[in-house]
Amino acid sequence: MQAEILVVGGGLGGVAAALGALRAGRRVVLTEEYDWLGGQLTSQAVPPDEHSWVEQFGVTASYRALREGIRDYYRANYPLIPAARAWRELNPGGGHVSRLCHEPRVAVAVIEAMLAPYRSSGRLTVLQPYRPVAADAGGDRVTAVTVEHVRTGDRLTIEAAYTLDATETGELLPLTGTEYVTGFESQHETGEPSAPDTAQPMNMQAVSVCFAIDHVDGDNTIDKPAQYDFWRAYQPDFWGDRLLSFRSPNPRTLAISERSFTPNPDDDPLSVVADQRVNPGDGNLWTFRRIAARKLFTTGTYDSDICLVNWPMIDYFESPVIDVPDVDTHIANAKQLSLSVLYWLQTEAGFPGLRLRGDVTGGADGLAMAPYIRESRRIRAEYTVVEQDLSLAVRGDKGAVEYPDAVGVGMYRIDLHPSTGGDNYIDVGSCPFEIPLGALIPRRMDNLLPAGKNIGTTHITNGSYRLHPVEWNVGEVAGALAAYCLNNGQTPRGVRNTPEHLSGFQAQLIRDGVELRWPDVSGY
Repeated sequence: MQAEILVVGGGLGGVAAALGALRAGRRVVLTEEYDWLGGQLTSQAVPPDEHSWVEQFGVTASYRALREGIRDYYRANYPLIPAARAWRELNPGGGHVSRLCHEPRVAVAVIEAMLAPYRSSGRLTVLQPYRPVAADAGGDRVTAVTVEHVRTGDRLTIEAAYTLDATETGELLPLTGTEYVTGFESQHETGEPSAPDTAQPMNMQAVSVCFAIDHVDGDNTIDKPAQYDFWRAYQPDFWGDRLLSFRSPNPRTLAISERSFTPNPDDDPLSVVADQRVNPGDGNLWTFRRIAARKLFTTGTYDSDICLVNWPMIDYFESPVIDVPDVDTHIANAKQLSLSVLYWLQTEAGFPGLRLRGDVTGGADGLAMAPYIRESRRIRAEYTVVEQDLSLAVRGDKGAVEYPDAVGVGMYRIDLHPSTGGDNYIDVGSCPFEIPLGALIPRRMDNLLPAGKNIGTTHITNGSYRLHPVEWNVGEVAGALAAYCLNNGQTPRGVRNTPEHLSGFQAQLIRDGVELRWPDVSGY
């Protein structure tokens, strides 16, 4: 098969990359290993993690179209009560983590609708479920990628002028021989205040296998998980209790705190204001990532709220799942941890009415279809974003560094979950930041671009750049950049380092609704 632009990985970055390239008139082949497009938003079942100004500014126009499309889908298809239907900033789950908490399938439907015109015209070909298994690369160029059907084993080789790696773990980087880094860089290399003295390449953030639950009458207790006794006794040194408990470190202060858990509270979801500046929202785990608030729908629609479990106790930090020989074993262990948390809630914590809602998350085992991957392999980039570029403690009222090659914006605290090296949370205030084009350009490769969490960040700054709107922005820009290069006979490096092409590309992004600068707002 041949393509002008091949996008490997159909998560948020991959979908946005395809849209960016298609909008510029190019033909695209998009591959994805799971049955749903959308990555962390859908197959990984993580409601959007977004900044406080998301309803006003600070995201691309196409990401805003995705968000508003989700709301419109609810208004068109769900029996909302009149007050919810009239709520401009409709939050279907009334969750506290985000101003838009929703069921994964709705995002799948909206993403499919966004891509539908291009599929119909023949300009977009989507291959599912396929994962990359090999690549042909010579010199500084990738000539082809081979993908394999995850169920049949059939293989297909795709040649492309440009290849974009939008996989969750940067899978194309080792396959193509592209230089990359994993884990913690050293302070000697990056100068980052929070970095260790020595590089720790196998020290990576925890992965999590999320799941959805509701609470109804009866005993819905699952079979005892095979590893339950192990996880029930598991107690990290820094946790302050067993992992299977409601006690854990506060990410921002590291003080041991106890969270509450109250299924179906008598709250008013219309009054929820999700704002990370004011409150991280994780005090009551039920409402933290609630994705369906029963009171927003006509009586009888839902027997219960639906709660998405992406909580501290499901973080699996026994081993990384990148560059290790037994990835499948560790993913299976992470699933056992998640099932053990559910079983503990149903038995020892006293909530037998909790019901696993695999129909909501799409996984055949009742869990999310895919593990939530926070940290990817990252390219050795022309420019690497470091902590001192955006840390609120370092930058203060100066704000984050302004880059002359800015191609987008983002904002999130530097939020690192416990890691495989035994580190506790690192949660540092951030300034609203920009995305430099240099972070998307490998030091050597000419026609391979990162389109997700694999850009030139560090272990630390990945904590801010890994969230939904930033991944989308990165992917959209990568797709637009590949198309710009084809349309203008340029290379990505040439675009960045040639003033007239850089300004021309930035002007194109602005026309397409990509914000390059922040207004005068302060970080948190």
